[in-house]
Amino acid sequence: MEILKYGSTGYLVELVQSVLKNLNIYTGNIDGILGLQTQSAVINFQKQNNLLVDGIIGQNTWDLLYPYIYGFRKYKIQKGDTLYNISMSNNITVNQLLFANPNINPDNLSIGSNLTIPFGNIVPTDISYVYNILEMNIYSLKKLYPFIFVGSIGKSVMGKEIPYIRIGKGRKEIFYSAAIHANEWITSVVLMKFIEDFSKSYVNNETLFDKNVREIYENTTIYIVPMINPDGVDLVNNNINKNSSAFKNAEIIANNYPDIPFPNGWKANILGVDLNLQFPANWEQARQINFEQGYTKPAPRQYVGIGPLTQIEAINLYNFTLMHKFRLVLSYHTQGEVIYWQYLDYVIPDAEEIGNEFASASGYTLSQTPYESSFAGYKDWFIEKYRRPGYTIEVGSGTNPLPISQFYEIYSKNIGILILGAIL
Repeated sequence: MEILKYGSTGYLVELVQSVLKNLNIYTGNIDGILGLQTQSAVINFQKQNNLLVDGIIGQNTWDLLYPYIYGFRKYKIQKGDTLYNISMSNNITVNQLLFANPNINPDNLSIGSNLTIPFGNIVPTDISYVYNILEMNIYSLKKLYPFIFVGSIGKSVMGKEIPYIRIGKGRKEIFYSAAIHANEWITSVVLMKFIEDFSKSYVNNETLFDKNVREIYENTTIYIVPMINPDGVDLVNNNINKNSSAFKNAEIIANNYPDIPFPNGWKANILGVDLNLQFPANWEQARQINFEQGYTKPAPRQYVGIGPLTQIEAINLYNFTLMHKFRLVLSYHTQGEVIYWQYLDYVIPDAEEIGNEFASASGYTLSQTPYESSFAGYKDWFIEKYRRPGYTIEVGSGTNPLPISQFYEIYSKNIGILILGAIL
């Protein structure tokens, strides 16, 4: 981790502010600026942990922050320890210990060896969610829940691996995706938090949305791509070097569209192509509609590209889908609290009935897709190609990017959709 000091900015500062806020040490806003109030909180943290008190977050301070960031810490087994007393003293279950330490013999603990102790929550729900945080969270989830499989659907324009997470072992396959639009990054947090909650419920044999998680795990395989457009997400959240060619090119593109705020209004990939207008489902119609609106060249949004499937992120998503036989797909977007379930006049068995179940669980409106948004989307192509249910879930309300303060309201309304999608 980089050294942070007074005046530092960025997602790492937000991460530290979030940790210190959860520890009741920091009471200010999470703004990504290491100012006087944040520096004072860092000093208090250092004092409490007998560190050099300088208000600078160097390696020693990071080392003591890591358990709160990654969601686990190491514990050296002592004489007389049992898994039960270790779990009780750490306010976790024995099952959590067993899953986080799959090679341990619970009847013969080896004194002096290390245990991984789950520690609080993993996915932060109060900060700007960038690709680096996504990577950190996936590492932690895989560490604590080794039954999760993590892979990649391919790379982004800037060479970032686009991860997918697989949970479950059932014959029925379903697929959830998020953040195909850059300034809709809050949807990544929704899916990552779902992965964490589902995994913890599986370990502890608990329910989610009153449904048996272990039963879902046995009957369904859930595939999740939480951040299809990592370059765009990083651009919106100021996690791209402003001196880089990628940022400068995006800035040039944005200057051609002065009415769209930069970078907050950016939906496209880093090359200025809207990834959800890249699929071969009447792409030509989407081209006509968006060209008539003035999006005839790379833009922060609504530029369809020179043809369908010309952008690497869309190609990766397309190919990944072809490799599977998904029963159902959910494509997460913002905003409007609406569920779109149709593509043209295709009649998909069970689609409306499932959509009504989603609407009932969330309080969202089940609606027909507006004409101007009816073509070349991922959900549209999936329905056309497979004749199976596909849904665009528009979460939250307001102006994109939605503030992270909406997260818990959004999540509480969508946990039912995410669970029902796996069983209907």
